Amino acid sequence: MGILEVKNVNKRFGGLQALGDVNLSVAENTCHAIIGPNGAGKSTLLNCLIGKLIPDTGSVMFDGQSVLGRKPYQINQMGISRVFQTPEIFGDLSVLENMMIPIFARRDGAFRMHALGQATREKDIVEQAEDMLESLNLADARHDHAAAMSRGNKRRLEIGMCLAQNPRLLLLDEPTAGMARADTNNTIDLLKQIKDERDITICIIEHDMHVVFSLAERITVLAQGTPLVEDTPDKIKGHPKVREAYLGESA
Repeated sequence: MGILEVKNVNKRFGGLQALGDVNLSVAENTCHAIIGPNGAGKSTLLNCLIGKLIPDTGSVMFDGQSVLGRKPYQINQMGISRVFQTPEIFGDLSVLENMMIPIFARRDGAFRMHALGQATREKDIVEQAEDMLESLNLADARHDHAAAMSRGNKRRLEIGMCLAQNPRLLLLDEPTAGMARADTNNTIDLLKQIKDERDITICIIEHDMHVVFSLAERITVLAQGTPLVEDTPDKIKGHPKVREAYLGESA
């Protein structure tokens, strides 16, 4: 049994069957990729994994607990963090202040923006945030406004903010979307480093096959809301069902 278990999940939007009998098992401390052509149901599935959408039928369990119907802060408390397609940071705050937010929230169980002033006066929180930025190679930018960062560094900061919550599961929704190749490769290297250094499970949704095959140990291919095949990267490459789903080429 995996740390993340999806069983018989179905989701409709009116007459559209977005997900049909989806089963997925993600093993602990692995990187599992979910791929598929546009409209395959990837984002719908991801939103079910974080409790944002409730399936019509089926279950989503993380470490034996259902995620369905839980609020975002409860999902974080379970040990799940999510990186969105567009980096979600506080652009009007400094890089250091952004990093302090999840550290302060982790300690207090919640975060209120008016409490940021209190957090900036607490030496241990500042030091933890600076240490995290150092590990991300962002220490030199700590006093810069986050909005002025490159997209690649915004993504690096967002991933660091997720890691500051000490998650057991990191969900990434197309983390390299809109990036130049150099930033994409830097993000791949960062995720490899995270995987090597932490006891963490990574589940990634991504269109860029360079990213998928660089990181994933298992790959699930969706098409029209239904899993086509799940296997290792070597066996996914050139698989006839995958070729048909992406290219319309029958085996």
